[in-house]
Amino acid sequence: MLTIILIAIATFIATFIGGLAALKMKDKLHLILGFSAGAVIAVALFDLLPEAINLGKDYFEISTITSVAAVGFLVYLVLDRLIFLHTHENPHEDSEHGRGILGASTFSIHSFLDGIAIGLSFQISTAVGAIVAIAVLVHDFSDGINTVSVILKNSGDRKKAFRWLFIDAVAPVVGVCLTFFFTLRESSLAMILAVFSGFFIYVSASDLIPESHHAHPKFLTTAMTIIGAAVLYVAIRLAHL
Repeated sequence: MLTIILIAIATFIATFIGGLAALKMKDKLHLILGFSAGAVIAVALFDLLPEAINLGKDYFEISTITSVAAVGFLVYLVLDRLIFLHTHENPHEDSEHGRGILGASTFSIHSFLDGIAIGLSFQISTAVGAIVAIAVLVHDFSDGINTVSVILKNSGDRKKAFRWLFIDAVAPVVGVCLTFFFTLRESSLAMILAVFSGFFIYVSASDLIPESHHAHPKFLTTAMTIIGAAVLYVAIRLAHL
């Protein structure tokens, strides 16, 4: 149990450091958003969706799992559009804040599920738990960057970004601790991961990528997006060796 708790603490530290780095580089937000866009799409396509297929292959057709990912994409789209329709005295500003909160909430819930994945994997075996823990740790730094980026991009200030960063960093610790009291079927976890892969694809494609290119040189931001995807791809593959 001590090992699992130490790993949980490590996820908190990795996420927090990533977010602090993003806050410090706020004046280079378009480059951070570019990197974050690549990292988010990489997590969705190289980590979440393959893991969902791997966990669910004994229970569902692969087409069913990918369809669930598509449903996740469409659900997020509907939520995003409903936020845009939300009107107050300053509807544009309110919609931006809403999008920021929706995005940060998604990343935080994903981090919470990361913690659950770590705890449940150690219920299978120490070896499996170690592999999953490494896989989570290698992209936690990026998770912190992503959470801060989506808040700052959507008219959030440093205080709000820091608050959501703390929530995102604590989330995997809570997830790990909860697994001391329950177990989750692989089929259920597979569906959850598929839904979140759809969420992440939407956030990257509709929010982070367009905003990173807005009013900024496209070459550097495009390069950062490719670098973000490449870094996460290499990290994920190394973690699964």
